[in-house]
Amino acid sequence: MDFKMEIATAISACTGMDANEAVNYIEIPPDRKMGDYAFPCFRLAKTLRKAPPVIAQEIIEKLKKPDFISSAEVKGAYVNFFADKSVFVRNVIERSVSASYGSSDMGNGKTVVIDYSSPNIAKPFHVGHLRSTVIGSALYKIYTELGYKCVGINHLGDWGTQFGKLISAYKRWGSKEAVERDGISELMRIYVKFHDEAEKEPSLNDEARGWFVKMQEGDDEAITLWKWFYEMSIREFERVYDILDVKFDSYAGESFYNDKMDAVVEELKAKNLLTESNGAQIVDLEDSNMPPCLIIRSDGGTLYATRDIAAALYRKKTYDFDKCIYITAIDQNLHFAQWFKVIEKMGYDWAGSLVHVPFGLVSLESGKLSTRHGNVVLMEELLKGSIDETRRIIEEKNPDLPDKENVAKQVGIGAVKFNDLYNGRIKDVVFSWSRMLNFDGETGPYVQYTNARACSVLKKAGDVDLSQAEYSAVSDESSFEVCRELNNFPAKVIDAAEKYEPSIISRYLVDLSQAFNKFYHDNPIIVEDKKVMAARLLIVKAVNNVLVKGLSLLGISAPEQM
Repeated sequence: MDFKMEIATAISACTGMDANEAVNYIEIPPDRKMGDYAFPCFRLAKTLRKAPPVIAQEIIEKLKKPDFISSAEVKGAYVNFFADKSVFVRNVIERSVSASYGSSDMGNGKTVVIDYSSPNIAKPFHVGHLRSTVIGSALYKIYTELGYKCVGINHLGDWGTQFGKLISAYKRWGSKEAVERDGISELMRIYVKFHDEAEKEPSLNDEARGWFVKMQEGDDEAITLWKWFYEMSIREFERVYDILDVKFDSYAGESFYNDKMDAVVEELKAKNLLTESNGAQIVDLEDSNMPPCLIIRSDGGTLYATRDIAAALYRKKTYDFDKCIYITAIDQNLHFAQWFKVIEKMGYDWAGSLVHVPFGLVSLESGKLSTRHGNVVLMEELLKGSIDETRRIIEEKNPDLPDKENVAKQVGIGAVKFNDLYNGRIKDVVFSWSRMLNFDGETGPYVQYTNARACSVLKKAGDVDLSQAEYSAVSDESSFEVCRELNNFPAKVIDAAEKYEPSIISRYLVDLSQAFNKFYHDNPIIVEDKKVMAARLLIVKAVNNVLVKGLSLLGISAPEQM
């Protein structure tokens, strides 16, 4: 039962307002004494030509209450509804113990392409890559839960002038032995050295551009070195992705579109969209109040926009997506707005299905992240630190815990992911070891521990006939509050998808955990009265089910013991 829709339907019968519109205005009162649901009548004042309090009174007089509503009353311009707790609780519990709770078929037959993570090869996977990676992975899982077919793409930064710089650096200061031994860390060392030296000797940048031209022309030495750097990077990235339990359906990066850009340029020419400007080829976007979108540089080279347009055309043709989501830092807002507009000017009616999902920047307490200057926290270093800290806490608080090493990994990695996904994605994040590894308060370990507590109760109860539950026994305030939170889960999953905001789920899981822990404190669960015990165990089972599913949507494990 969708409780809000049931109320909206009853209001529609009284007022003529469409139920699908009315449901959007139904509120949850901040003070529970004012009811469990409330409908403000202001929206009807203009159409009914009456004062809102008068409309509220007329609704009360005509209202046919849904079965789960025990009473309704007028409070000013509001109609407040009070739920019949036994009916409400029974309905919520019966739905929320189901394995399919929170799932939907709303996306059946639709495809969503999600472009996320996308690090540059030959550079270390650092904490700055975390946000795109975990936000994208969570949205992939959330959309899948709602019935969509998802395609996860890791659009690797595997082409461009930076590889000319790296080849130049390798030729000057690198060795095969050092790169084979130290991998990306050695490539990082010589890349940082190149930038330091280029500040003193700018001609090095010309040398780097020369090597990139050789790459574009297919020079054997340049391509062999580039492939070597690429394969080494993929091996190291996949090791980190395995630790994070993040998967992709495609690793087609920038280089994949090298042979697909000429067709884009020719199409833009044929549609009279290209204009010459200082030797470069641009698409003028003045009519959209944006700077021009640069397609071909004055030296003939292509740019990010050229490749992104080629990639979008390829993805539409290959996957026939209903939506294509790009998860990148907020400072790329203009770039995406520009080339989205170019797609629109090319006459493609699916331009509106391209979505940029920006996130705030990550910086260190000591300053901005920069691979050029080596100012980064490596992802493996972060994850190892979190696992080590978790292991230390386990040894201190529960040294006899079975499977300690696996639990340390699940909790340590979960803490890192949850910390990121608890923040609204648009907020800037200052990376802090102490905050990241804080296991108190509104954190991943707190939610995981709450679930482990629920598992412990269920295990201790043993085999109980849950069908004999007496729902009137769980109509007290703390039991009812848990059920109210459980009832919100399906709507939270949909809201997270529609707003591209996994933090809606992570914050919900904290709210549910807090409600459950109050219920656990207020109500003994293993009691002699079998009907009372069965009802309370059903709440525990439902919370366990929703916490496990909610954490899984964030890509976080739920250990049964902690």
